[in-house]
Amino acid sequence: MLTHEKYIRRCIQLGKNGLGTCRPNPSVGAVVVYDNKIIGEGFTSPYGGPHAEVNAINSVKNQELLQKATIYVTLEPCSHHGKTPPCADLIVAKKIPNVVVGCIDTNSLVSGKGIKRLEKAGCNVTVGVLEEECFEHHKRFFTVQNKQRPYIILKWAETKNGFIAPLVKKELKPVWISNQYSQQLVHKWRSQEHAILVGTNTVRLDNPSLNVRKWKGNNPIRVVIDRYLKLPLNSNVFSKDQQTIVICEKNKSSSSNIIYEYVDFSQNLVYEVVEVLNKHKIQSIIIEGGTKTLQQFIDNNLWDEARVFVGEGEFNEGTKGPEFKRSVAKEKRNINDIIRIYKND
Repeated sequence: MLTHEKYIRRCIQLGKNGLGTCRPNPSVGAVVVYDNKIIGEGFTSPYGGPHAEVNAINSVKNQELLQKATIYVTLEPCSHHGKTPPCADLIVAKKIPNVVVGCIDTNSLVSGKGIKRLEKAGCNVTVGVLEEECFEHHKRFFTVQNKQRPYIILKWAETKNGFIAPLVKKELKPVWISNQYSQQLVHKWRSQEHAILVGTNTVRLDNPSLNVRKWKGNNPIRVVIDRYLKLPLNSNVFSKDQQTIVICEKNKSSSSNIIYEYVDFSQNLVYEVVEVLNKHKIQSIIIEGGTKTLQQFIDNNLWDEARVFVGEGEFNEGTKGPEFKRSVAKEKRNINDIIRIYKND
């Protein structure tokens, strides 16, 4: 079992390479092992391209070894036709005798059918190796499948004494609380998620671009809450190099890069926002708004993860950061700034 865990860990590492590019498919990682050596590996290609199993199998130079090999995957191989043929059928066709799976796919199109297909063909299938780690890796995919909403990440930076912003600003740009390494990490996170959301005041006070500049990757879709459409169109969030969804209470025609979505602000705004995200098939989103926007998601218990940077500096006065109403699991990292990772159990 320890050997299985070693190779599934490598699969998880590989699968991370597909984050931000393969949606709506899950970012699966796969390795092919013969005689306790990796002879092939792969991860899910951008949507429409080959899945992880196909890439791993095709990377094996001596294809004859497949008939004596084991293939490891983070997620159950698919058994249905989509943009590409079923991966389970390829494994059977290549006569790979052993298959080790991290976790079962909860998608009703698969959900155990891939395992049954492999077992029916005579494959020796092992399921549940590093299952929790594989579920964590595929958290975005499983949230969409099981909760019919995006995976929601709250993110903010606060000072050592708990302020998220100073009381008075001299310039229309962010006041950096976190260091350059934290800022680079944030851009990496943006490249991995489907969308990013801010409120009116964040745009008005900081004029953010909400793109990926300090990391290589795709820009997220920008989502802006602008109830009365008061934000000037020369704000950075409306630049033409990136799509923006504006949530408002006015009916307005959309343009090539700005989509206006009417919602009823007299209703629960958080749920209205999630409906818009579902309409646009958003799979994951970072909420980077100010305290008011972030607190609304916390108070409605509509979040999955919170990533909080705690900088070295302090403000004498300012806007306090959001507060959790109940205790949650917490992980702590240190990159000069402290990063507190909260999980909503």
